[in-house]
Order: sequence, then C-alpha cells, then structure tokens
Amino acid sequence: MQSLDWVVLGGYFFVMVGIGVWSKTRVHNVADFFTARGRIPWWLSGISHHMSGYSAIMFVTFAAVAYDYGITVYFWWPLTIGIGIGVGAFVFAARWNRLRAKHGVDSPLEYLAVRYNLPTQQLLAYSGALLKVVDIAAKWVAIAVLLQGFADIPLFWGITLTGVCTMFYMAFGGLWADVLTDFGQFVIQAVAGIAMLVAVMAHLGGVSSLWTMWDKLPASHSDPVNGTVTTGLIMAFLLVKTFEYNGGMWNLAQRYMASPSGSRAKRSALLSSALWLVWPLILFIPMIAAPLIVPDIGNAERSYIMLAQELLPTGIIGLLLAGFFSHTMAMVASDSNVITAVITRDLVPVLVPKVRRFTQAQQLLFARITTVAFVAVSMSIALSADPDGFIMTVVVSVVAATMGPISIPLMLGLLPWFKRTGPTAAITSWAGGLAVWAYLYGVVEDASQTVTVGTPVLTSLVLYVGVGLLKPEGSPERAEMVESLNSDPSAAERAEVDRKLEADPV
Repeated sequence: MQSLDWVVLGGYFFVMVGIGVWSKTRVHNVADFFTARGRIPWWLSGISHHMSGYSAIMFVTFAAVAYDYGITVYFWWPLTIGIGIGVGAFVFAARWNRLRAKHGVDSPLEYLAVRYNLPTQQLLAYSGALLKVVDIAAKWVAIAVLLQGFADIPLFWGITLTGVCTMFYMAFGGLWADVLTDFGQFVIQAVAGIAMLVAVMAHLGGVSSLWTMWDKLPASHSDPVNGTVTTGLIMAFLLVKTFEYNGGMWNLAQRYMASPSGSRAKRSALLSSALWLVWPLILFIPMIAAPLIVPDIGNAERSYIMLAQELLPTGIIGLLLAGFFSHTMAMVASDSNVITAVITRDLVPVLVPKVRRFTQAQQLLFARITTVAFVAVSMSIALSADPDGFIMTVVVSVVAATMGPISIPLMLGLLPWFKRTGPTAAITSWAGGLAVWAYLYGVVEDASQTVTVGTPVLTSLVLYVGVGLLKPEGSPERAEMVESLNSDPSAAERAEVDRKLEADPV
C-alpha cells in the first residue's frame, strides 16, 4: 500500500466516526436506537438489508471458492439468498414491520413471550446470541486476514482497530449509524467493484473477455454444480437462506421493522432481492477470472488480495480496503445492534427485573454499554481463534447449519397458518434440529456439507409442523397477535404505540 491508499483508508475511518456522532442527534430513546421508530426510507432500508449480508468473508473464503471452482459460488450463495428474500417479501417483510408499528416491539424476539411463552423466548434468545458471537468473530478474523495481506498488519491489531471503531459509532448512533454505514458501504463497493471488473476486462482483452475467458478456464468453472457444491447443498441453502435472510438473522428483521409501513417494508425486501440477484455477479467475475491473472497460488484465500495488488492503481487499493472494512463493520454493527436489543429487551429483564423500571435515559445508556460489551466479547473470541479454516467452518458448518432450527419457530410463528402452534412444537423443533446438527457435526466424521446444512433445518421444520398438528395449543392471545399482523395499523394505533414509547416507566 502507498501513501494515497493510507489517506483513503484513514478518511474512511474519519467518516465512520462522523456518522456515529451525527446519528447520535437522532437517537433519543431505545426505540430510536434499535428500530429508528420506523423512520428509515424504504429504499435506504432495502440497501441496508442487502449490504448487511456482506462481510470481508466474501473476499476471503468465497473468493477462494470462486478461484478454485468458478461460477458455482454464485449459485449456492447469492442466488439462493436473492430468491429467498423475494419469497419473503410477500410472506414475512410486512409482518415484521407491523410488530413494531402495532405492538411497539423493539427486538425481533420480544413478541415470542406472547406468541409462545417466556421459556421459548429465552431458549431462542440465548442460543441465537451465542451463535451470533461466533459468527461475528469469524468476520473479525476475515477482515484481519485482508489487512495482513494488504498492509502486513498483524491479526491482533487488525481485529482491535476495526472492533474499537465499530464500538464507537454503534454505541453513539444505533440503527441510524448502522444503515448510513451500509449506504456508504454500497457506494464504496460500487466504485471499487466496478474498478476491479474494468481492470480485469482490460487485462484479459476487453469486454469480450466476459464470454471468452471461460474457454481459458477449466471446463468445470462454468458448471453451476462443482467441487464440494452439490445440487442438494444449493437446495439446502435456499431453504436456510429463506428463513435466515427474512428475519432468522435478526438484524435483517430490523430493516423491515425500521421501514415506515408494511407495504414499504415489502418494497425494501424486493429491492434487496433484486440487488442480490444482480450485483454479486459483478463482484464474482473478477474472482472467477483470477486464475488467469494470478495462477498457481498456494492459498486461494489470498487470490483477491493478489488480484488487487496486480491490477489496481494506488488509491483504488485503499478504497477497496475501505470497502472490506465497511463490509465487516457494517455487518458487525448490524448484528451488535440487534443482539443488544435482544439482551436488553429480552434477556436481562428476566434475570434482573429492576431493569424493566429503568427510565428511557437509563435504558439508552444500558443499551450503549451492552453494545460495547458484546463487541468486546466477539473480538476476544476472534483474537484467540486459529484463522486457518476458522471462517469456512463457522460460516457453513456452524451458522448455516444451526440458523434453521433457531429461526423456524421465530419465523413461522408470525404466519396465520400456524397460529394454533404453541410452545411445545416450538421447543421440540428447536431442540430436535440442534440435536441433529450436534450429532452430524460432532459424531459423524464424513457427513457432507449438504447433510450438515440441510438435515437440521428439515428436522426442525417437520417437527414444528408435525407437533403443531398433533398437539395444537391455540389461545385467544396468540391468535389475536398473529391476526393483528395482517394489516398496517390505524392512525389511532400508531399514536398509542408512540405514546407508550415516549412515556418513562414509573
């Protein structure tokens, strides 16, 4: 990296701090901190939803898959996400929004105590929070690997630098800081991604290289199913990602909740879906073409770093690295905000009842302290992890495989078709799916990725539906909550929710 690259990178961190300070002026209570009280425009919510699914992992682990196996990386990752979000736009998006607008819900799990019962809510909250700590640790490792590759900065300092900056602007700005960072990330990624695509095409002979490069690559690089990716794995990912990206990954539910209305939340989802189907192709084409430019490298996870160093001019490399930071920091900020919401709204009040009596100012301070603590814990896990293989193990074998069992009771509980399904089905579904995953991951030595990812979510789905049919546990309160999500609130309902949010507890 040259001096100009460092200037660009330093400018990025300055802007992130500025976003946090500015966003603080829009945060007056916990509703502002966690859901922006439904005031984020649908287009900004849609862009934020899309960008919250990225991190530096894409440019390390997924770049290695593209380098080794080609176009299959698009079919098993962004294509499944784009289709899943498109389905969710019509099924889940508006219902998440109405939880906030009609019931004043600030955490995606807050409604579960009424929808099922308190033990169900607590089980899902604790297991999901533990999963997210490990997931975020993998993202810290990914950005540190990139920093080490570009600038020879030790992993310790890479993780510490990004973590401290994220703590600062998230503790100040909450969800507003998060979505604005996502938008900045979108702009940076657009410039850097297009610059890389143009540089690769120029190196390989122009625009025609987009279709001629396949003749020079191994024949299997144009195969949608290649290497460790199978048709079964793609279908398993489609099922998992439909739940995960429509709210099973809690921070993405927040994007729908933060939109002004249910119909606009649906628009946000459709925009995010369209971006997932189109934009990753622009990012993946250079990664797929990399063997023609930086051939025979020992570690494919360094392929994108070497490609950038080979092709990009001074300044653009700094912008690209700023984009890597932005990817990871935005996703971690998003996760930390929603996990903080779960901790402060769902977990701690059960353990320490007096938290429920905090004033708005005290709740906001508590949320900010929890944000700092959560990011610090995830950083400590990242610092103690062995980077070799840690990222892929977490992303596929842990997060993707366990997300289904944790998210199915949460997601299906929103739908009217399951309004008579109660806590027995929810807990059985959660426990059965995680037990199957633990057996496959810890006992079966040769279980394929398809089996490890697909079997737990299918188990949970079957148990949730089956137990719900065999032992219905409907109640007027549960039915009323689910039915209330069928339409946007009236003006009077909105006013009542706002009145409750503004009032300090006695």
